[in-house]
Amino acid sequence: MYWLRCREGPDVSTLSSITWDWRWGGRPAAAFADRLMMPVSNDTLLRVVRRRSEQPRDKLAIIGIDDFAFRRGQRYGTIVCDLERRRPVTLLPDREQATSQAWLAGHPSITTVARDRGGGYGEAIAKALPHADQVADRWHLMENASRAFLDAVSKTMRQIRKAVGSAVIDPGLLTYAERLQYDGYLRRQETNGAILELSKQGLSIKQIVKRTGYSRKLVRSVIRGQRSDVFRVRQSSLEE
Repeated sequence: MYWLRCREGPDVSTLSSITWDWRWGGRPAAAFADRLMMPVSNDTLLRVVRRRSEQPRDKLAIIGIDDFAFRRGQRYGTIVCDLERRRPVTLLPDREQATSQAWLAGHPSITTVARDRGGGYGEAIAKALPHADQVADRWHLMENASRAFLDAVSKTMRQIRKAVGSAVIDPGLLTYAERLQYDGYLRRQETNGAILELSKQGLSIKQIVKRTGYSRKLVRSVIRGQRSDVFRVRQSSLEE
């Protein structure tokens, strides 16, 4: 029966669900539909969404606004979703500030708008709906949290690597491959120590490069704590 339905053509609700419930654009949704034996063009999917973007019976209060690609790198539009009802409200023909501002001004009941970190939509919201709260959407909240975490870790990476690599290594217990890696680790540590010692003496990066012959990139990364190595012996399965 599923095969027969596919031959007859996918129903409108299925196409709409593929396109927007998964928050995809026309082209990725068309590729996914083809894998489901429902071949359909990306333009058709976008037309289906436009037809099914009915005006909500109740006034809008909480919406999300973002851009999407009609054709990546060439033409972009704007999608507005009702976050309370989890469905698209409208598709705007471009992502220009004036277009978004005009649409938002026609919906004064909106109290909260979730958007990306770009300034275009933010200015449009501030001008059209000065009373509305602007919040970051879920993806950008996670992106901001991830970036803050990585920044915090990078600032203390030298101490973290030193703590992780503080165990005493017995070269006699290393395999041949591990010994080669350990010898390289010792050479890098010697290089790092020499550069840091010269830096403590007050020498500039240029002076250290001239005295040691190391590259400017290497000296800069060592001084900034971006080249502290850790040597760890892989634990044997017999030791677990």
